[in-house]
Amino acid sequence: MTKPDHPDPSTPDDDVLRIDDDDRYGRLRLISWWRQERLAAAKVLVVGAGALGNEVIKNLALVGLGTIYVIDLDDVEPSNLSRSVLFRAADGGLPKARVAARRAGEINPDVRFVPMRGDVLNDVGLGLFAEVDVVIGCLDNREARLWVNRQCWKTSTPWVDAGIQEIQGVVKVFTPPHSACYECAMTERDYQLLNLRYSCPLLKRDEILAGKVPTAPTIASMMGALQVQEALKLLHDMPVAGGSALVFNGVGNQFYTTKLPFRDDCLSHETYPEPIALPLGRGATVAALFDAARPALSGPLHLTLDRELVEAVECPRCGGREEVMRPRTRVRQADAVCPKCREAGRPVVVSRIDEGTPLAGRTLAEVGVPPFDVVRVDEEDGDARFFLLAGDRDGLASGWGLDS
Repeated sequence: MTKPDHPDPSTPDDDVLRIDDDDRYGRLRLISWWRQERLAAAKVLVVGAGALGNEVIKNLALVGLGTIYVIDLDDVEPSNLSRSVLFRAADGGLPKARVAARRAGEINPDVRFVPMRGDVLNDVGLGLFAEVDVVIGCLDNREARLWVNRQCWKTSTPWVDAGIQEIQGVVKVFTPPHSACYECAMTERDYQLLNLRYSCPLLKRDEILAGKVPTAPTIASMMGALQVQEALKLLHDMPVAGGSALVFNGVGNQFYTTKLPFRDDCLSHETYPEPIALPLGRGATVAALFDAARPALSGPLHLTLDRELVEAVECPRCGGREEVMRPRTRVRQADAVCPKCREAGRPVVVSRIDEGTPLAGRTLAEVGVPPFDVVRVDEEDGDARFFLLAGDRDGLASGWGLDS
């Protein structure tokens, strides 16, 4: 903005708009609704640090977003270099989350990054979903999207999803508990494709790999920018089209918006009450959790597991039993083969742990509970309470050592 040719000398200095070129965020502050202090205090979880995640992380760094948690399970490989602005050839074999966080930190040292090399299904507790202001999903599979959707619904955390293929893309905004959600729009075919990842005993099939979707860097840039733009609107309490999808057809250069259907019986529409904070972490035993929950509950207690636990694999031929103690989504078909007779075994799957049983003597980590989680403890008559493992909070700043 330029000054008038003949400014009124009586105009107070406070009424004259000055642009401070020494201020990193000077041009952003010129946007009438922009509140840089609000962004500096905000926390965002970015799930996925691939092509989309690179663009999202880069843009969040540019605008000075306060704290950015980044989780990704994979390492940098050569095929990432043509689509990921934050990766270099020398980064090959390093965790994507760590590399993306380091490079984005070079873009803007004002931003605090917490990289985590892990799986959002098993390594991120519900407490982190509740802690952040927005979740941005940069994912390539239905299973992870469905999980993020359900976690966000439990904590009433808005999230922005995107999908890309070739030069097509879509961005979806979800504002729980009021809008339609990701699962609302899932079809029977979607559920069938999701179930294809597992065999009959519900163990992940070795031969079915995550799809390698062909994409151009241009569509990742466009959809990632739109995701961050929607997140900025959410962080500024501006109106967004919750429960809608913005679709871009890159061949015909056409945008269109569609409203997603709202299903009253959707399984994702479960919202947890405010949890009771306990000074326990995942290193505590299940029995210790029951003891801490006792003032709020009575009678025989049991812990309901959000992630089904494969306790062991039993061989129907020789009667052998091999302990597994991993979440179901981390057990492969090959893990169910009896080491003695090579017969396919039967998994022993546990979804609840009762007070007084051997599993109650195990730690929460051993039964698949991630750090900083919100756990559900039930009485025998059905009454339940929710507890935050606040003892893990100190590890939040470092991502609980997942960056290794």
